Amino acid sequence: MKHLAFILFLIAFISCKNEEKIIPRNIASVKIKTILKDSVLSIRAIDILNDGSLAFAANKNTFGLYDSKKNKWNIATQDYDSLDIQFRAVAHTATDFFMLSTDNPALLYKTTNSGIRLCYKENSDNVFYDSMMFWNDQEGIAIGDPTDDCMSIIITRNGGNTWTKLSCDNLPKVKDGEAAFAASNSNIAIVGNNTWVATGGKVSRILYSPDKGKTWEVFNTTIIQGAETTGMYSIAFYDALNGFAIGGNYTKPDANASNKIRTTDGGKTWALVAQNKNPGYRSCVQYIPNGAGKELIAIGSKGIDYSNDSGTSWKHISDEGFYTIRFLNDSVAYAAGRGRISMLIFRN
Repeated sequence: MKHLAFILFLIAFISCKNEEKIIPRNIASVKIKTILKDSVLSIRAIDILNDGSLAFAANKNTFGLYDSKKNKWNIATQDYDSLDIQFRAVAHTATDFFMLSTDNPALLYKTTNSGIRLCYKENSDNVFYDSMMFWNDQEGIAIGDPTDDCMSIIITRNGGNTWTKLSCDNLPKVKDGEAAFAASNSNIAIVGNNTWVATGGKVSRILYSPDKGKTWEVFNTTIIQGAETTGMYSIAFYDALNGFAIGGNYTKPDANASNKIRTTDGGKTWALVAQNKNPGYRSCVQYIPNGAGKELIAIGSKGIDYSNDSGTSWKHISDEGFYTIRFLNDSVAYAAGRGRISMLIFRN
């Protein structure tokens, strides 16, 4: 009995210690240090590579790489005929960086140490790609607005060398006025083999695949919808069950009704949170690393907001406007917007 009592005490002690570890912080402020300033650029797609460097692609055919250890930028342009290319989707594998332009013709480039190669091109009056992400070093996905009666989804299974567009026969049919937003390269979320795609517009739903894009189903959401500018602009998942989406209406950035939703069952059902409370429209939401699924940052043209209770309540911590954000660790992130990329340092 003494041994049993000791074991029970030890289990209780360890449980208490584990509970202490997941107590969320209370971030009070953010220090913002601009690391790139260029007034002609509008930057909505950034990605942190495996070595910690930061890559981006933007309008004006422009893309670049930031080496934080050397505090050095390498910026270039990618020409195609005389097009003014606008990149709004980027992704990476362990060795390569990919960037995808929005509209006709959509151009997907693979950049390697040996150069840049065009590996997918799509011509259509309605083509418009929004976001891109990889499951692993071989398999990746990009999504865009419908050119037929389904969302545009292209997939690679060979490290990005070739991409194939899925047939609408294998995808949920799109609703009238349903599309997606190329606001922050964050309307795809991946956890393991699970994939969630957030649509928006007059209809705003979740396309879900449990098997890396081989099969799909669709779930309704409770977020504001009904107009071309409403719906989910960004989605994030902490694990296979817990996720968060944010958006609203970018033409009414202060409106805060029905623009924040949360799921605890893998996206099958969504509940409104912080209803009629700030923040209003935001273009990107991300879970903070090591935050136990409690800590979230939402970012947009009207500033930066923080939650430490899975989105139930929010604290406004900055008026500085950005389009998109990605975390380097639990205290440092990079954010991009109109004319700049900045390093953000979050403080208790």
